[in-house]
Amino acid sequence: MDLLQYGFFQNALWGIGLISITAALIGVYVVCRRMAALAGGVTHACFGGLGLGYFLGWNPLWPAMAFAIGSSLIVERMSASGRVRSDSAIAVVWAIGMAIGVLFVFMTPGYVPELTTFLFGNILTISTADLIMEAVYAAVLLTVLVIGHRHIMACAFDPDFARVSGLKVSAINLMMTMLVGIGIVLTICLIGVMLLMSSLALPALAAENLTRRYAPMALYAVAISLVTSYSALFLSTVADVPCSALIVIFQAAAYAISYPSATVKNNSHRYLHGYYL
Repeated sequence: MDLLQYGFFQNALWGIGLISITAALIGVYVVCRRMAALAGGVTHACFGGLGLGYFLGWNPLWPAMAFAIGSSLIVERMSASGRVRSDSAIAVVWAIGMAIGVLFVFMTPGYVPELTTFLFGNILTISTADLIMEAVYAAVLLTVLVIGHRHIMACAFDPDFARVSGLKVSAINLMMTMLVGIGIVLTICLIGVMLLMSSLALPALAAENLTRRYAPMALYAVAISLVTSYSALFLSTVADVPCSALIVIFQAAAYAISYPSATVKNNSHRYLHGYYL
């Protein structure tokens, strides 16, 4: 293909690969913790940081990252206290972040065209600097998950048992929640809200239909994310349609295809409910 000769398309190929891997791994974690809504909450909370960045004339990435990390910590602390359910905490940061973002965008003089990127993104505009940041984040995330995945998943599945076993549950969950928040901000600036929510949820949910063991589930999610994303990218160049929308459709199709497998497993007497490390 002639497109492979162009730098912007090569960046898109590398970028979509890195994003597919990191989003799938983050998605498996939040799905296993039954906190898939956390991604939506943090995504909309960081809109407050984007609005603040535009208003002050700063690079919106850094205020958005501060808002994402802050909202992640608030959700984790509120949930850990036992006085507020996680979904209620997510709703709080979701609403406050959106309100702050709308307020600052309204106060920003002129038109803010970058807001379209926040909503829909454009995989073909990924720069070399974006790739470097995403690659560093992917390396950190993979290192943490490979070294500590048993402790991380033990804290996610059964925090009481993990606490009795001597694990620092609060610290581990806090670290992972911060990693999720950072990953969301880095990804949302590249591919937008619509594709981010799909990439976090659908590959992980499709993988969950195929297995309840953490390691295979993570591998399935990454494979599904890579195959659907690259297939959609190449098809979008041929059909001249938006790549982001096509990726969402392909990932939804993958989930639909995997759904019968979940039904069979849930009806099997040999299948034990829950996850395995």
